[in-house]
This record gives sequence, structure tokens and C-alpha cells, in this order.
Amino acid sequence: MPTASTSSRRARIGLTGILALTLLAAGCTTAKNQSTVPTSTVQTAPSADLQTFYDQTLDWTSCDNGLQCADFTVPLDYADPSGATITIAVARSRASDPQASMVINPGGPGSSGIDLISSMESEVGSDVRRTLDIVGFDPRGVGQSTAVSCVSDAKLDEILAFDVDGATEAGRAAAEALFTQLGEGCLKRTGDLLGHVDTISSAKDMDVLRAVLGDETLTYLGFSYGTDLGATYAALFPARVGRLVLDGALDPTLTATELATGQAEGFENALRAYVTDCLTSSSCPLSGSVDEAMAQIGTLLDKARAHPMETGTDRALTGSLAFTGVALPLYAQSYWPALTDALTLALDQQDGSGLLQLSDIYSDRGSDGAYSTNSMVAFWSINCADSRDDADPDAMEAQAQEIKAVAPTVWKFFAYGALLCENWPTPAVDPLPSYAAAGAAPILVVGTTNDPATPYSWAQKLAETLDSGVLLTREGEGHTAYSSGNACIVKAVDAFLVDGTVPAEGTTC
Repeated sequence: MPTASTSSRRARIGLTGILALTLLAAGCTTAKNQSTVPTSTVQTAPSADLQTFYDQTLDWTSCDNGLQCADFTVPLDYADPSGATITIAVARSRASDPQASMVINPGGPGSSGIDLISSMESEVGSDVRRTLDIVGFDPRGVGQSTAVSCVSDAKLDEILAFDVDGATEAGRAAAEALFTQLGEGCLKRTGDLLGHVDTISSAKDMDVLRAVLGDETLTYLGFSYGTDLGATYAALFPARVGRLVLDGALDPTLTATELATGQAEGFENALRAYVTDCLTSSSCPLSGSVDEAMAQIGTLLDKARAHPMETGTDRALTGSLAFTGVALPLYAQSYWPALTDALTLALDQQDGSGLLQLSDIYSDRGSDGAYSTNSMVAFWSINCADSRDDADPDAMEAQAQEIKAVAPTVWKFFAYGALLCENWPTPAVDPLPSYAAAGAAPILVVGTTNDPATPYSWAQKLAETLDSGVLLTREGEGHTAYSSGNACIVKAVDAFLVDGTVPAEGTTC
């Protein structure tokens, strides 16, 4: 079984239980204009009113797992640097012969960069460990930084279990009521921060971090949503781009429909790959052809929506929870046996406990009912700060039909995503006019051919969007490439991080 740590590096899936939020952080109803960024948008040197933030000194202290920890201060609102401030938590694992820092981000949005450090210590190559401090930070709104808070654990249980029926007026009204309560709870508990947890502000925080670490340029390894954060940084600060690696790529110029459709198709394809493998085993609870087995999973999900399944606890397995349980093991092929075990319980014994356990791992929910992180509410808050989709019923239905055409098994869990942010109490920020990052050093974009959460086509598109983007391809299953155990990928990424060696265009591992 995967453990809670396995869910840290991901682009969170767009579930209708959390309202199919496939916007991730980049979605808009229209593609973003790729014109040249105005000089007022591209940052060269910090303005005088920001200089005090850039001049901070980090006071490192020993903390858990042999790391060093510190905090630094940034403006709540970069348009008002003299106003309120917030705190960003940062930690580092020291290199044996440090030449620079490598900032990491695990994705989400809403996941902790500090929590990622321990796994990265063992995953990077020896040359990386020797020369680069591994630095993780919790983005604004997340974890140990000044954080978003929204609802009680019991209310979060209700939201995550909720099955949206976006095709009916009554279903939309029920969803709008629940998610309006969520937004109001976030504003009440979080205050002004809620309107300033957008990705652009986090990218600006990352430049302050670069400066207080003492690095002239940023070396960065971002996974999943972390690629969106990295691409945003490059767009804002192209002259400060050092060696950026964007693994499991999101292209910030994708429309909301492209994001929803692409991610739904990604999970459909990953599920089909799992089913194809499962049917070769005598322990597989599925039967017949691949199409017939896919239909059996679809029927299970539909039944859970109509009649939630018993789990041996006081919580029933709804359709949303069931799909989360199915989706989590698709993030890595090594988790597939856990999905087989959970499906066996559900299909053979009408016992939803296995899928519920997997769903709880995804959302960082402990067996005591407490959520160990604020990752889910931070995810919603950051996405709603970044963009809004069209919540017109006809527009949502048209999008739903596009999704259904490419993902007939899982489409319901990726449709009607606009309802969550429709009544969000703070406005979305304006997107950047371009993500080309003109003038930046080479940026390495890494994609996996059957990545469920960030489809390979997104990596191809991001590499094209970035003027200096270079695509590195991993052939295989699962979400992100660097930690997949593919030695060819690790060698290429490490050489880029340490020596600046850029893989030849078209390199495939």
C-alpha cells in the first residue's frame, strides 16, 4: 500500500467530490495571449520599496530530520509592499560542498516543499548532493507558512464526499450552496491572505527566496503544479533563470477545457493501462476484454454515486471518494497492486473500505478523522485565486460532452469544475500576458508518455511555449519522471542541474 508520503508530488486530480478542479492553476476560459511581456511586467532589479525584503538575512536553526529551518518575510500584496506582511517557511539539506541552492516544489498546488526534502535527499544523484543545497519552502497559504484555513475536518469530509450533479438545476444549486459555504469559511478563517495566494505572488516570493539564499540565478526542480510555478517565475524573471527543471509539466496557456479534457483523458488512459495489466493476473477482480473490464469499473463508480457503499465505518464510499481511491494508485505503477486489492474488496465483497483508505491517503486524512495538512483547502484557494471558468450551464454541459468523448469511464469526475470558484469571495488575479520567458537560459521540460495527471502533450506544449524550452521524454507509466527509477532521466537531469548540460532535443528515455 502507498503511504501518505506518496501523495505529496502530484497535480491534484479534478474530482467532482472536490468539484473537478482541473484548472490546477492555469486554467482560463480563453488561451492566454502570447505577446511580448511589457517591460513593466518583466522584473530586472527589485524596486526600492521591495529592497528591504531582498536584503533579509536567514537565521538558520536546526530542525527535524537533520535539516536547517528559517522563515523570511514577504509582502502580503506586492502592489502594496509597505502594507501587511506574511511569513514563508523554508528548510534546507546542506550539500557537502555547496556551490548554490536548488529550490524544489512538489506540486499540488497546496503541497509542502519542506516535506519533500527528505525524499529528494535519497533520489538525487551524488553530484547534486555534493554541490547543491536542497531547499524546500511552503508556498504562501500552505503548511508552515502563513496558511489558509477554511472549514472543520467534519465539513471537509462532507465536501470531499460530495457527488456533484452538474447536469441538473437541483444538482448545480446543491453544489453552489456547499462551495459557497467553503469559500465563506475560507474568508472568515483566513482573512486578507485568501485573495493573495495566487501563483504569480508565489513566484515573486520565490525570487525573494533566491536572493536571501545568496544566489544570483535560480536553480529549481519543480514537479507537477510546480512546473506552473516555475514557468511563471521564468516569465516574470527571465534574466534570473539559472537551471530550471519542470517535471510533469503544466502549460499555463492551456484553456480550462483543454486542462479538464487532457487530464480526464490522461486518467482514462492510465486506468486502461492498469486494467490491461490486471487482466493478465489470476488475482484480478476484473474479467473479459479490456473494454468490458473498464465498464465494470465505470459501473462501480456509478453505483457508488447512486448508492454509497458500506465501508465498515460511519463513512460511506461515495462516487467521489471511490474515484479518488481508484485514481491515487495510477500515479505510479508500483501502486497498482493496492488498487487491485481495493477493487477486489469492492467488486467481490461490496466493501468500500479499501478505496476509502486510498482516498484518505490522497487527501492526507488520518484514521482519527483529522487532516494532517491543509493541502486540500490550499489547493482550492490557490486555484480560485488564479482563475475562473465559465459556470454558465450550457458552457459547462458542452465541456462535459467534450470530456465524455475522450474519457467515457471517468468523465463525470472532471466535468462541471467551474461551480467551485463561481461564488468565491475574492477575485482572481489577471494572468500574465506571456509565458515565453524571452531571454531565459535553457529550461528543461520533462514529460512522461502515459502520465495520468499531467499528460505528455502538456509537456510538449510547455516546451514550445517557452522560448528556451527543451523537452526530455520518459516512456512509461505514472506521474512525473525524475523519481520513477529511470536511470536515463536521472542522469540527464542531474547533468543539467550540476553542469548545465542540456540534453539533445528529442532525447527519450
